[in-house]
Amino acid sequence: MISATRRGVRIVRVAGESMRPTLRSGDVLLVRTRARVRAGRLVIVRLPDGVVAVKRATHRVPEGWWVERDNPAVGVDSWQVGAVAEAEVLGLVLARIWPWRRRG
Repeated sequence: MISATRRGVRIVRVAGESMRPTLRSGDVLLVRTRARVRAGRLVIVRLPDGVVAVKRATHRVPEGWWVERDNPAVGVDSWQVGAVAEAEVLGLVLARIWPWRRRG
């Protein structure tokens, strides 16, 4: 999922449908690896099973960040695995850089 790195910025390709309609499989994201997370923002996290995923940080709890998927029908989030430790929040999504525009 995570590819090129340059000065704390990474390019990430989305795989899966858990963040639809916000993101789709194949979308390319610009991610900052050293950034402060705020509630409501999209983040890259390592889930307890080791999978790296895009999720929405909803709020901070003593154990770390509560993260959720935008598509409740697909994927895994804090409702299944609990909060994600701060150290497992790998980056903050800055922008979707591909595709440039979406139709429909």
